[in-house]
Amino acid sequence: MNFKWLKRYMPRSLYGRAALILLVPIVTIQLVVSVVFIQRYYEAVTVQMTTSVVHELEYLLRRVNTAPDVETAATVLKELQEPLAMEITLPATDAGQERRAFADLSGRAMIKTLRGGVEGVKAVDLLGNDDLVQIWIETRFGDMKVVFDRLRVSARNPHQLLVLMLFTGILMTMIAIIFLRNQLRPIKRLAAASEAFGKGQVVPFHPTGAIEVRAAGNAFLAMRTRIERQMEQRTMMLSGVSHDLRTPLTRLKLGLSMMDEGDDIADLQQDVADMEGLLDGFLDFARGDAGEEPQEVDPLELVQQAISNAHRAGKAVELGKVSGEGKMMLRPKVVLRAVENLIGNAVRYGSRAVVSVVMTDRTLVISVEDDGPGIAAKDRDEALKPFSRLEPARNQNKGSGVGLGLSIALDVARAHGGSLRLGESETLGGLKVDLVLAR
Repeated sequence: MNFKWLKRYMPRSLYGRAALILLVPIVTIQLVVSVVFIQRYYEAVTVQMTTSVVHELEYLLRRVNTAPDVETAATVLKELQEPLAMEITLPATDAGQERRAFADLSGRAMIKTLRGGVEGVKAVDLLGNDDLVQIWIETRFGDMKVVFDRLRVSARNPHQLLVLMLFTGILMTMIAIIFLRNQLRPIKRLAAASEAFGKGQVVPFHPTGAIEVRAAGNAFLAMRTRIERQMEQRTMMLSGVSHDLRTPLTRLKLGLSMMDEGDDIADLQQDVADMEGLLDGFLDFARGDAGEEPQEVDPLELVQQAISNAHRAGKAVELGKVSGEGKMMLRPKVVLRAVENLIGNAVRYGSRAVVSVVMTDRTLVISVEDDGPGIAAKDRDEALKPFSRLEPARNQNKGSGVGLGLSIALDVARAHGGSLRLGESETLGGLKVDLVLAR
């Protein structure tokens, strides 16, 4: 059988599913025990007690039917009322009516036993007085009414068992839920620390809880330490390479500046400038978000600063749609660097760029659109890889780069728990890049 439809009604959180696993057996046991105990035990006890009364009623009926006249029968019944603890009226002054509460399970078994054991039972009333049983029996002298205590034919307060079971079940469930919450709290703390690290934030975390949870927490701490060490080593290595390469580049620049001007000298100076640009690109990619702690900043101010920097560089960039407001935890320098890289790519391959900001309760989306040739859908995954350059799909006459602009933006997005999406601009017709950051 296919139970996929049932998944939509199941809780999605671990706490909800664990609570469901806990409650379903408790409720099932309560129902099974209640039904079986009431139907089997109480009905059996009621039948046994009612059978004893049936024998007494048969004796009364036999004595009445064998009496020569109604006066003699009345005298006999009067003598038997006190020993049998019954109130007997012959002939009955009122008509009997069959009445029983719907939820009176023991009453149903009692009436069935009375009718099956005593001949001539016309009616059994259990509602006239909850503490009494009233029976009308047909005799040769008319209807005989017999009234006796209800406790003689049914157990006392059968609902007390249900109340006790319900109270105990609720109490045990509350205790189990408290215990369950304490056991799940370390898992939630581990999930929060993992989510924060995915957003580039390092929050204090100490493994607690069960052995398995502690093992997972220690594994997370070891993984986080290894990743931080790897990022630090990568930054230090490329910083050292940068220092070693900048020294000969400086000598080249100094030597070229002392030579006579000419076309060859200008070309060599441009090559040196390109090499410095490539080196800066390598460092931006390697540095990532190292050394900067998250801060609560206004993302719109960062975007406006990036646009202002582009204007000073003579780039045609404007601010587009702005939706939402507020502050969020970001690494402002690396986010600013990512937006500037996206703007640089946009104006390099197009004539102008438009930057939009959309902020919701869960995400921040910074969109950069241009009017360039764009990137084909089949090449977009390749464009996100480091050092990937999709010439001739892009216009080389607008300049060239090292192929790290989108990779740097992708690293920044992932460090903030987000992603980088490439698409087609509906307004400008070129490339649209969405920098998605989690709040």
